[in-house]
Amino acid sequence: MARSKPGRTSRHKTVALKRIPEFGPWFDEIIRKVEVPSYIDHDPICFMHMYSGKQDRLLAGFLAAIMAWGRRDIVISKVGELMERMNHQPEKFIRNYSPDQSSAFDGFKHRTFTAADVDYLVTILSKILHEYHDFENFWADVRKQSIAENRELIAVFHERFFNVAEGPWRTRKHIADSEKNSSCKRLYLYLRWAVRKNSVVDTGLMNFMPQSELMIPLDVHVARQARILGLLGRKQNDWKAVTELTRKLRILDPDDPGKYDYALFGIGVLNLEVPENFIVNKRIK
Repeated sequence: MARSKPGRTSRHKTVALKRIPEFGPWFDEIIRKVEVPSYIDHDPICFMHMYSGKQDRLLAGFLAAIMAWGRRDIVISKVGELMERMNHQPEKFIRNYSPDQSSAFDGFKHRTFTAADVDYLVTILSKILHEYHDFENFWADVRKQSIAENRELIAVFHERFFNVAEGPWRTRKHIADSEKNSSCKRLYLYLRWAVRKNSVVDTGLMNFMPQSELMIPLDVHVARQARILGLLGRKQNDWKAVTELTRKLRILDPDDPGKYDYALFGIGVLNLEVPENFIVNKRIK
């Protein structure tokens, strides 16, 4: 068994659970500043507000979320290009998609996404629409199975999604799997967009799961602030970290823990100074 180096610990210090409610008023103030309509135009969630039809919004949002990797302006540009290749009719394009249309994606590339990846993902989505009609119905069936098998939702989603059709194995890395200890950041970002209610940003389009079950979309910025505040002791940004942080945020609001993504993300976006009495770990990179 590997030993930790002298002077180092396997975890950061964490705040006492009884102190977590003290973050509530400060977090709520940040959320009021960040979760505003103007946020939409500068975030990939804009694709869920771009169309009027439910399936257009759900499908565009799904593709935007799984491509939400890197600078937001670049992500928006590349997803916009993809929507243009679909004639800004994602539901119609995907529902009627066939292999002979793959040339529509020729030359497309975003980070490690290639035209072949998009072709495979769209093929799967097309088959899902034909079988379930509504993308939400597929998610609902996945959740039903996850409950029956006592497995995490995203693990079952990954399994079911790629069982729909065969394709290049490399594409599977674009759909996270919590059973492989991935943070599943992009998929829970999508679910926050699609499930959270009473938000001027998140759409609340899907009702297959309660928002209380949402997990925090853990990226490096959210994780860093959570560690400074002592809300996250784990040093790795993985599924175990997601469950640790979400469990603590549910102490603040068990019905809507996902909203605190805006608070933790907003500390950096607004360049806020963390109150001294909230700092638990100062030297967090």
